[in-house]
Amino acid sequence: MLLHYCDLAWRNIRQTPFISVLMVIAIGIGIGVTMTTLSVYHMKSADPIPNKSARLHALQLQIMDDGQTWRTPDNLPQQVTYQDAMYLLEHSSLEKKVAMFKSGAAIHLDKPDSAPFIKDVRVTSRDFFDMFGMSFLYGNVWSEAQSEQAAPVVVISEVLSQKLFGRKNALGESVYLGDRRHEVVGVTKKWHPAVKFYDVNNSAFDLAEEVFIPLSHAEAYRVSSWGNTNGWKNEDINSFEQFLNSETVWLQFWVELNSASEKAQYGQFLLDYMREQQQLGRFNRKELEYNLQPVMQWLKYNHVVSADNKILVGLSFMFLAVCIANILGMLLAKFLKRAPDAGVRRALGASKRQIFYQHLVEVAILGLLGSVVGVVLAQLGLAGIRESKSGYELIATMDWQMLLISPVISILACLIAGLFPAWVVCKTSPATHLKIQ
Repeated sequence: MLLHYCDLAWRNIRQTPFISVLMVIAIGIGIGVTMTTLSVYHMKSADPIPNKSARLHALQLQIMDDGQTWRTPDNLPQQVTYQDAMYLLEHSSLEKKVAMFKSGAAIHLDKPDSAPFIKDVRVTSRDFFDMFGMSFLYGNVWSEAQSEQAAPVVVISEVLSQKLFGRKNALGESVYLGDRRHEVVGVTKKWHPAVKFYDVNNSAFDLAEEVFIPLSHAEAYRVSSWGNTNGWKNEDINSFEQFLNSETVWLQFWVELNSASEKAQYGQFLLDYMREQQQLGRFNRKELEYNLQPVMQWLKYNHVVSADNKILVGLSFMFLAVCIANILGMLLAKFLKRAPDAGVRRALGASKRQIFYQHLVEVAILGLLGSVVGVVLAQLGLAGIRESKSGYELIATMDWQMLLISPVISILACLIAGLFPAWVVCKTSPATHLKIQ
């Protein structure tokens, strides 16, 4: 019976091509706008590392004295100081922990035909790659000994390796970061999380870095931060050493906690450390505070998905509702024009339910065709966003979930619009139309 309804629906659509095309275009425009905003919202709010997001925790320490305020809801800085990060790295018993910050350099090969270009650099400790799900194509992360000695080593991505050397395997090659030569010890596979969740302080939608060097380089080579750097008190900072020992927050610190008991033990370790620092004149406050936030909570805390995104999604659905309202009028006119045909079918034995379902199947087919047009328009809209907004290369895309949801939304919206016209047609008395015939 369904195939019969589909055949009748397709015949009816072909009999009224102009109004059918108008409805498909109207549906397509509404779906295009809706899926454009919905896809951006979906990519922004999706879990960037679903297999580990509940175990990875961003650390916050309340380092400010009583009476001092920060711009976050709980008055805690989003980053940590260098001295705190180094202590927590060295003295914590946790198996996996990482301190890092954003820097940058001019990358080149020190050859006449190698033009330098600027690249962001992630200065980090060794656990970064394992904690955040990065895989190596060749080589591996620098050794513990190389880290302690601040050896001039670097890990690069396969994309950067191909760009610099014309091949993916660049192990043992030399890369210059500014005027310092670094040996390539590892080449990572492509890794581009849609949201740079591990460092939302420095544009959450920038592409992930492709150059990684040991954290020990910060002090050994005076590597400066290219990221967000904030302070809460007046300090005389006249040298790089004073900067490292200051109360300025500029590093991100993450830990991997596998159970509630491990989280509680680490929390006690943090409180013990803060009490020790109080005796040295730091953390001058009555109540010691810290926070360990898992990935999704951390993204929400930092408003990665802003209220504006939610408002845009709501407005796009309102626009779709306007399109559907226009379609309702066209469907009513189209169905009433064919009311005599429905009357003949009723006289030949078709029930009201069958007439009702037949018209809904026609509406569903229009919705399916409209979804195809809508997906095409949405792809054009997303391409425009990628071109106009920096950092949206991975956000303004439509994944398979959105491709599947698009026809569902389109067909459901059209069915809602077609309920009243189909009901009006099936309620009409067949005798009226038979007399006309």
